[in-house]
Amino acid sequence: MRKITGNTFILGNLPALAMLACAPAANAQAADAEIIVNGVLPAQDDTYRTRKVEVGPLGEKSRLDTPFSVSVVPVNLAENQQLQNVRELFRYIPSVQGENIRPQSRGMQGGVVQNTRIDGLNIAATTDYAIEQFDRVEVLNGLAGALYGPASPAGTFNYVLKRPTDQPLSALKLGYTGTGNLLAHVDLSRRAGPDGIFGARVNLLSQEGETYADDSNLRRKLASASFDLRPAQGTRVEVNASYYRYTATGFPGTFSLARGVSFASVPADARRAGYGYRWAGDDNETFLTSGRLFQQLGSDWQLTGGVLYMTNDRASTVPTLTVLDNAGRYRATTVNTTFSLDRVLSNNATLRGKLDVGGIRNEVFVGTTGFLWKRYTPFQTGAITLGTGNLAEPSTFDRPTLPDFKDRFHTQTTRQQAITFGDTISFDEKVSVLLAASQSWISARNINRTGAVTSRYKDSGFSPTASLMVKPRANMTAYVTYASSLQQGDAAPAAAANAGEALPPYRSKQWEAGYKLDIGRIALALAAYQIERPYAFVGTDNVYREQGRQRNRGVELTANGRVTDNLNLFGGVSVLDPKLFDTGSPLTSDRQILGLPKLAFNLLGEYRLPMLPELTLTANVSHVSERPGNYSNSDFVDGYTLVDLGIRYQAKINGQDLALRLAVNNLLDKHYWANIAPTGQNGYNSTDNGTGTLGTPRSVRVQMQVAL
Repeated sequence: MRKITGNTFILGNLPALAMLACAPAANAQAADAEIIVNGVLPAQDDTYRTRKVEVGPLGEKSRLDTPFSVSVVPVNLAENQQLQNVRELFRYIPSVQGENIRPQSRGMQGGVVQNTRIDGLNIAATTDYAIEQFDRVEVLNGLAGALYGPASPAGTFNYVLKRPTDQPLSALKLGYTGTGNLLAHVDLSRRAGPDGIFGARVNLLSQEGETYADDSNLRRKLASASFDLRPAQGTRVEVNASYYRYTATGFPGTFSLARGVSFASVPADARRAGYGYRWAGDDNETFLTSGRLFQQLGSDWQLTGGVLYMTNDRASTVPTLTVLDNAGRYRATTVNTTFSLDRVLSNNATLRGKLDVGGIRNEVFVGTTGFLWKRYTPFQTGAITLGTGNLAEPSTFDRPTLPDFKDRFHTQTTRQQAITFGDTISFDEKVSVLLAASQSWISARNINRTGAVTSRYKDSGFSPTASLMVKPRANMTAYVTYASSLQQGDAAPAAAANAGEALPPYRSKQWEAGYKLDIGRIALALAAYQIERPYAFVGTDNVYREQGRQRNRGVELTANGRVTDNLNLFGGVSVLDPKLFDTGSPLTSDRQILGLPKLAFNLLGEYRLPMLPELTLTANVSHVSERPGNYSNSDFVDGYTLVDLGIRYQAKINGQDLALRLAVNNLLDKHYWANIAPTGQNGYNSTDNGTGTLGTPRSVRVQMQVAL
């Protein structure tokens, strides 16, 4: 750990940015302010511990005092591990899966909008988000409908935007990945006016070039700005805006299997030519703007509110290779995504405060949260067949005539709004109870290309939660939590006899017991849980309806902190027993859920050399056990273990803070299936198989940061 005094800067890479980075900070705060530095950027300490999190209407809470399993990955870890997107970050949370799918925790897949948020406001999860604009990613595992409104029991994923820093900051990151992919990222922050009344933070990113796949191209462009204003004591206004363009072409596509075909028949080599095409991939544009108000009302009450608007414009030509037999014959298709645009307008507002009633402390809240979500489909839609081939000698295909993804019509509208309320009752310093609930309203409609409404859906419901917390000592908390939560029902797929029919809301239930311990520089957390929810699928009568039950039981253990003065650990393990019951068929009932491992763990270790403290060695080990490749559990996909090694050098050179990083990811060049997932969010298709995506082979990343 090193402490520096005064302003912290990192040089820009373009002349104009360099001039801005070196410009004097207007009305900077006192020069004797102290910053603790880890990986050059400011941090609370030199580990990856985050002591407080935002918990919906409860506001900012100590992680030790929350009756939930909450995982946090801060920006410093992302910087030091050279992470380039949110999906890579999820690997550091063993209970979470998020590589090439919507984020999910505890073996439950999240919804498109309901489970994912930025600063507590709903966003679409079906696009890529640049890690460079976020301060941290928070995951509340399990059910949280009482706090956030109806959602899948997949957890709540909250991406927290970077805020203007109290000390001036100018940061440049230059990086190189693979065979020619270059990255430049500038992070600038200033305060101005009396007492730093106005703050601004800007993040600019440019990345482009080939990576591990021949003829591939990964291009990322980000412009993000966050502002805040403190016009009066106890008042803060935040305004944010960002534009992100993500283009990835030439990479391996998605694999789908015909009935009776095994994943073992597909070589899990992501470098293999012919698994992707130079013209095919993702082209996403995401625009986001948001604002939040924080108003202190006396010493014990606070009013907060926010609104967010985002558009996610997608042109997806990612190929799907459907393997037709175990001899490797396949059919390649493209344009398999139905929707090309999502628009989300989300909101929340909360009044929270403290009351003493009969000598008992009450922390109460009442609020609302919700969103308006619109989806758009191109007039020309449907999968385009490219041709057939064999995996032994994969074929390449020329670019077909693709649809105009921007020539589209409004096809779906979903509205969701919830009123939330609750009370944390503290009987003394050791025992407290949280009681909370939400009353929610959900409506949806489907629209055809002529503008006619083809189906409507409207429902409402109640989602409660209750927790008992006991603190034997100030540095530990034991808790038991019960939650019951609504989730919007799915619509029957096009091939079903009841195509388009919307099912009533599902109700999920969860029990969780946990124990949290903070011992000096190390934080430990243990949680055991059981989640149950209805399961819908197309049965033998070709009707889509609830006709099964999913039950996930599991245990999570996490540890984070400094074991010795030189050894820092960040890790966890997840043990999961995901089962499907009551399907009416002995082939699928009482079977393990498709694609879910029983064991997953990740451990990041950093060792600072005692004889040369500027040098830090890093090692990260990830393991995922075997996973069922189908619902009858007759096919299992091999597990994998990945090893990443790195070295980081931090020093002052001519008064400037310098960080150099070298990382070798997937050191052993393991060929593996990164993700196996159902073809739909809920239920399974007639082939009894899921889809698979290949893991990234060995890669080398190099970065440099400089600070004045």
